[in-house]
Amino acid sequence: MNNNPNQPRDYDAVLGGENPPPVQGVVLGGIQGVKRRLASRVVEARIAALSEALNYGNEGLELAISALKDGAKQVQRSAYLLLRQREELQVKQALREYKNWDLIERLQVKGYPNTATTFANRKVEEFNSEYCITDPANIALALRVEGMWHNPEDIGSHIAKLLEDERANLVEALVFGTWDEYDNLLNENSSAILIDALVAAKEQLPNLKAIFIGDITSGESEISWFYQSDISPLLTAYPNLEILQVRGGNGLEFSPVRHENLTALIVETGGLSRETIAQICALDLPALEHLELWLGCYDYGGNSTIEDLMPILANEAFPNLTYLGLRNSEYSDEIAKALVNAPVLEQITVLDLSMGTLTDRGALTLLNCPAINQLELLNISENYLSGETSEKLSELDVEVKADNQKGEKNYEDVTYRYCSVSE
Repeated sequence: MNNNPNQPRDYDAVLGGENPPPVQGVVLGGIQGVKRRLASRVVEARIAALSEALNYGNEGLELAISALKDGAKQVQRSAYLLLRQREELQVKQALREYKNWDLIERLQVKGYPNTATTFANRKVEEFNSEYCITDPANIALALRVEGMWHNPEDIGSHIAKLLEDERANLVEALVFGTWDEYDNLLNENSSAILIDALVAAKEQLPNLKAIFIGDITSGESEISWFYQSDISPLLTAYPNLEILQVRGGNGLEFSPVRHENLTALIVETGGLSRETIAQICALDLPALEHLELWLGCYDYGGNSTIEDLMPILANEAFPNLTYLGLRNSEYSDEIAKALVNAPVLEQITVLDLSMGTLTDRGALTLLNCPAINQLELLNISENYLSGETSEKLSELDVEVKADNQKGEKNYEDVTYRYCSVSE
């Protein structure tokens, strides 16, 4: 107890001030104390103050709404989760204006027939060393070896030419297509060479925020043919990285690492191993909001089961997710069943089960789950749904994408369903 009359007491603002006591009991410092904590440089302190703010009527509510524009996304997310259960008109208006998830380009992805035209909300343009970089912040520069076979220039020479540009230090997004001759794409060391070259360039690319490794089309190499390697050195080398996208699961690894700023991790494969999923779940990514895994099929290394996804579904691995994509899966119905009671469903606002094998059985499981109505978007396109079930899903109180449903294949009285991308 404080017995010093000259020392100010934190609760003085509650006693005799203009603000009434909180609805659910006294909070140290009253509304002024909440304001002070919301102005703290410590993210955890601001998050803790948010729930207290809602005990102070309209003034506290306005503080929580203001936190949607906080400089830290963790604080924005905490405010969003607190406010989305409220019914006040000013809250609903604020949430409509709040951009909770902005990688809209991912909804346009249907396999990988062509090279990327957009990445990290930027237009993709081919890097040409004969011309100066004109818009390093708003253009994603694509570097790729032209031609599949026996090209004398490897990707290292392209990176070296990029670094010669006087504006290279301002580049924010890079896309890597074919990074070596065709034969070497099938060599497990080829990706490591690219990773090493990027790590070596870290001092010259201090503003790099987005990397896509593997913008390779099926005409160049099937997704399950070319090799990747340990990607984590990129996370260590580039602390400002926000988006990391990798295509290809053959040889793909992640070493344990902590990264403070990565908000999106996208892993596109024709077969993602359970070992790699465990490595991904072991990453310490406190800012991660967008997790997208293409699980693929068993014949191409996709040997995972629903148990391997439990750290994600239990909301233990990445507690700040807003988007969860478990796409291109052979066991989409099992995922739907597990999601019904999964804590992650209370957290996310976008659920993406597209390009998989979801049937009416799995879709109806989702339809009967009350937590689904807390989503903003449910993407179940490119699955195996009947028109009747798609129509029922459209009646949900969320935006539903259910286009491009596939037809089952029958062979010798056996019905087969396939994920969209495997080989």
